[in-house]
Amino acid sequence: MTTAKFLTEGKRITGFDVSGHSGYAEEGADIVCAAVTSAVRLTEATINDVLGLAANVKMREKSGSISLRIPGGLSDRDEHAVQGLLSGLMLYFTELHDEYPDNIEVMEA
Repeated sequence: MTTAKFLTEGKRITGFDVSGHSGYAEEGADIVCAAVTSAVRLTEATINDVLGLAANVKMREKSGSISLRIPGGLSDRDEHAVQGLLSGLMLYFTELHDEYPDNIEVMEA
């Protein structure tokens, strides 16, 4: 099962940890893993490459996990943009869970 844990401080999402193989299908044919990977890559690329915010990203190839932490001290504009992205990612993963409850779990910590 894929686990997506969103880290929060009050109402602010400060990052996420995503790990595990969903088990929906074999590696390379798993649509749930593909959806999760694509969404995570889009979010990371938007935060780091489009907004230029230098979020701390750690990928662990062997375990198939990724962690992202957003920096503190963002401008109001950047904070609003990042929170929108991370809230959208959480909503997307929650909707994936509704469709594939045995394959993805979403948590807040």
